[in-house]
Amino acid sequence: MVIPVYKNEASVPRLVEALGSMSKELKGEMEAVLVVDGSPDRSFELLRNASATLDFPVQILVHSRNFGSFPAIRTGLAAARGEYFGVMAADLQEPPELMIAFFSALAADECDVVIGTRDSRKDPLHTRLASGVFWNLYRRLVVHDMPEGGVDVFGCNRVFRDQLLKLEESRSSLIALIFWLGFRRKLCGYERQQRQEGVSAWTLRKKIDYMMDSIFAFTDYPIRLLIRLGATGSFVSILLGLMILVARIAGVITLPGYAATMVVVLMLGALNLLGLGLVGTYAWRAYENSKQRPLAIVSMKLQNDGATNV
Repeated sequence: MVIPVYKNEASVPRLVEALGSMSKELKGEMEAVLVVDGSPDRSFELLRNASATLDFPVQILVHSRNFGSFPAIRTGLAAARGEYFGVMAADLQEPPELMIAFFSALAADECDVVIGTRDSRKDPLHTRLASGVFWNLYRRLVVHDMPEGGVDVFGCNRVFRDQLLKLEESRSSLIALIFWLGFRRKLCGYERQQRQEGVSAWTLRKKIDYMMDSIFAFTDYPIRLLIRLGATGSFVSILLGLMILVARIAGVITLPGYAATMVVVLMLGALNLLGLGLVGTYAWRAYENSKQRPLAIVSMKLQNDGATNV
């Protein structure tokens, strides 16, 4: 279990209790990796004190400052020891039973990565509306097969974990990388619980930053939009230019220089957008190469040498 911790002092007792119950249900075959992401409260102190009383392996890693939940998850995944890995939030808004379902699916070799999808949520109305708008935009602009309710938690096997950690990108989206990797995927629905302690650190500013990072790391939609606007604007400017020219010849426009000025402004404005889109396309291709993502990933290999299968 990999759990990022930031301003979760109030929920630590419930978290420790939930981990203990999960360990018993998994017959002791569980390790908890808690990554304290520069939390300014007493989260680390409480976790350190509680770890001495637990009867299953625990690692507590402390970041030098607050780097964000996704870097904390990567830190935890890199340090975790095991064949299967689950990621959950320290506020327990995702039910711990979901992690057991993740483990069952992975242990049965039903998939390489299992993703928790929100079927419903017990949050306030304004929170549900804001989340719905955010994830709808995310599906439209970034990851088209993203579940409607969004993704906060996931589990995976060692093969998937190792491939995910190879993608060392800053200012990126861990969730989008999970979908980009592919592999055998399973969705597991759950009802998101109401937050019992504290307030969420997932602020509007962080949501906007996350959306911008995802857009610029995974899609050239803004560039394609510029090209479309530039091409459409060029066509419209030609039509308007012809209309202005006809009106000038017919004597409808009598102001000297108006026709020439309008035609030049319309044409150059449209061509500027088109040119920015074309230049942006080349810049995007160079940026894609700089990320050094593999061109393809082999998830399974079967080889028959005539005697044995490997």
